[in-house]
Amino acid sequence: MSAGKRRAIRILIGFIALIALIIIGFVVYSQFDYGPSEVLKEQVDLEAVERDGQGIIFMPDDPNGQGIILYQGAKVEAEAYAYLGEKLSEQGYTVSIPDLPLKFGIFGVDTAEAVIGEYPEIDSWFIGGHSLGGVAAAMYAEDHQDELAGLFFLGSYPAGDFALSDLPMLSVYGEKDGLTLFDDIEDNRILFSANSEFVEIPGGNHAQFGLYGEQKGDNPAAISPLEQQDLVVEALLNWMDGK
Repeated sequence: MSAGKRRAIRILIGFIALIALIIIGFVVYSQFDYGPSEVLKEQVDLEAVERDGQGIIFMPDDPNGQGIILYQGAKVEAEAYAYLGEKLSEQGYTVSIPDLPLKFGIFGVDTAEAVIGEYPEIDSWFIGGHSLGGVAAAMYAEDHQDELAGLFFLGSYPAGDFALSDLPMLSVYGEKDGLTLFDDIEDNRILFSANSEFVEIPGGNHAQFGLYGEQKGDNPAAISPLEQQDLVVEALLNWMDGK
């Protein structure tokens, strides 16, 4: 074997090893996630929460025929949104919070398709997500607009352009959010449909869209976690009403 071929093989092996290290490092990194906070555990009996083939599911006692799919934020466990799921289900909504691959929404964009297929009795679906989960939900919604009743964002905004769409959209953002800033929301308003609503949570931050404690890079909230959660539930219910 010539010296040139040996060198090419060594370069190829080194490249493959580098890619493998990057993948391994990412997988390890993704395991250091945000789990349910003590505040959440005091409010929701997590051991009693139902699971289906996709993640956790909240089935209402008096279903209204509508469903909600909520994609988790990056590195956040699905259970961290159990308070939202429980409160929304109490109002008649079937609420699915899927376990997305490696807890990164962009690796499970089409998970909603499996959820919808599992519950054919639901007449209409809303989809949305927190932070990166909102981006992933929007990626799904772009290709399934006719199948959805609406798209919502919690401390997030779309990466795609919905300016020519008539899909109902909702942006709920926190005044104190240190990760998705108010300027981010304003700069990306042009990507929302004309049929969009924007709701600010006074004193709210990024992490309190879930209940998993503090998050690096975020600002302290000026309201309690449960106050923010209840305001999010109120904003979602007001927006979904009549759709």
